[in-house]
Amino acid sequence: MTTDTDTLLAEDPITGEEIELPTDVEVGEIIDSPVTGTELEVISLDPVVLEEAPELEEDWGE
Repeated sequence: MTTDTDTLLAEDPITGEEIELPTDVEVGEIIDSPVTGTELEVISLDPVVLEEAPELEEDWGE
């Protein structure tokens, strides 16, 4: 198995499958799961932890 230095590996929290992320990903960044298409948020980089991104609610001027 070769290691690609341009990607990080993380577990998709929905499917449990391993997915690749770019090494320049940042905490708080939203990415699309290549497996399910679900938006995932980067919670931590060491170790890399992903969670399902919260739904954005309309502000309605509040």
